Amino acid sequence: MLMSPEIRAIRERDPAARSTLEVVLASPGLHALTLHRVANGLWRHGFKLSGRLVSHAARGITGIEIHPGATIGRGVMIDHGMGVVIGETAIVGDDCSLYQGVTLGGTGKETGKRHPTLEPGVTVGVGASVLGAITIGEGAKIGAGSVVLRDVPPHATAVGIPARAVSWRDPHSGETRRIETLPDPDRDTMLCLVQRIEELEEKVRALREQHAEERPPLVP
Repeated sequence: MLMSPEIRAIRERDPAARSTLEVVLASPGLHALTLHRVANGLWRHGFKLSGRLVSHAARGITGIEIHPGATIGRGVMIDHGMGVVIGETAIVGDDCSLYQGVTLGGTGKETGKRHPTLEPGVTVGVGASVLGAITIGEGAKIGAGSVVLRDVPPHATAVGIPARAVSWRDPHSGETRRIETLPDPDRDTMLCLVQRIEELEEKVRALREQHAEERPPLVP
């Protein structure tokens, strides 16, 4: 039986999908992507308002908001999907997986390309926010609840607020390696401040001792 890449992705990646018919009839992620194809076609051919209206209707039906200007690849899976938001200049590559509450948004300050690019095979966990014109490398994974503000290398796993890469998976062997040392400007700045404070405290202590030694004794 011929299946679209999106249906095949759901059957392969969603253990709750028991049949193709169930996916077609009861998958809001599939419905949202299908309606997005229509909205995006209208948008690209200059029918901006019509594209926005189709997108608006899709949001009401599925709870998933995809701007008609967004670029969505093939084989993308949006699982559950309630609360997913994908901005106008976002690019989602082939075979990506997005879970409920994911935001691919901007920071509200830029013009032009202001939303993320997800390269093929990226997985974004529940409630994660990927913000700004950054790139998430091929095969990377974003942990649930993370806030990503910087590029993530291919095949890395990033977690936290703000998110940092904590491991890397070899795409050939499948071996996962922990990333032990990571550049962290915020941490380095804090360490410098702590070191400076300790130096100043030591100087103050030395001055107090010197002052105590130089002070003449009290005459009874």
